[in-house]
Amino acid sequence: MQGRLVECVPNISEGRRPEVIESVVAAVRDTAGVRLLNVQSDESHNCSVITFVGDPNACGQAAVALALRAVEVIDMRQHKGEHPRLGAVDVIPFVPISGTTMEECVALARRVGQEIWAALGLPVYFYAEAAASPSRVRLPDIRKGEFEGLPEKMAQPEWVPDIGERRPHETAGAVVVGARRLLVAYNINLNTTDVTVARAVARAVRESSGGLTNVQAMGVVAASGWAQVSINLLDLGRTPIARVFDLVRVEAERYGASVAESEIVGLVPLDAILDVARAYLRLRAFERTQVLEALLME
Repeated sequence: MQGRLVECVPNISEGRRPEVIESVVAAVRDTAGVRLLNVQSDESHNCSVITFVGDPNACGQAAVALALRAVEVIDMRQHKGEHPRLGAVDVIPFVPISGTTMEECVALARRVGQEIWAALGLPVYFYAEAAASPSRVRLPDIRKGEFEGLPEKMAQPEWVPDIGERRPHETAGAVVVGARRLLVAYNINLNTTDVTVARAVARAVRESSGGLTNVQAMGVVAASGWAQVSINLLDLGRTPIARVFDLVRVEAERYGASVAESEIVGLVPLDAILDVARAYLRLRAFERTQVLEALLME
């Protein structure tokens, strides 16, 4: 797949029922011009992250098809999970990959938002580079109050949807659509079941409470029962994975805990993994061109 490429990484509010997840994924798989790259589900968070790429028009069509199917098969009135969520389709971000610009992805996000409202009556908020106001740039701010708090939130003048009526969809809530840079979703499990430890570590790590630049973090309980620091790295150029891992490890030790394991959710750029290798192996002058598969791909 070459030419103009956009990545789309929707999060849907279902991580426990394989048949429902597959039904939503099939809507993407059946759309011409896109390639499904990855599906990753989490039972504890009760959400799935779906990654696909294609030309902008095809990605837009696949995103709308995914939303149509998700609203059909997911009822938020029955949904429970560790991860904050606003609706059946929680978020639809578009990411420029090659031959496309951020401005084009913003325009694509706005168009997809209009189509979702017209087809489903699902209220839409725009975020990140597509945000209509500074208060809506950050996804956690839009998610605050979650599905259950939408009626009260939408009644506030500052939280009128960017598209749609001031009331949530009865079963699907609302959706957040936007354009952003490449993001890495990264979870670190601690060897403790005390979620208050993970929450304290998350406070030390995330930017909003004085931590690392362009890092979002929260403490939750993982499916394994371990306390988990769930992290989004918004700009790997400014804050690489290794720096986040080291700070989580140091902060956890303050509470008598340690890192049990970590996981990447969805896909990660090769350069991010090479940065980790450089940091921990102390590789001197190590270049991307020394990776066999990278050379073969290029």
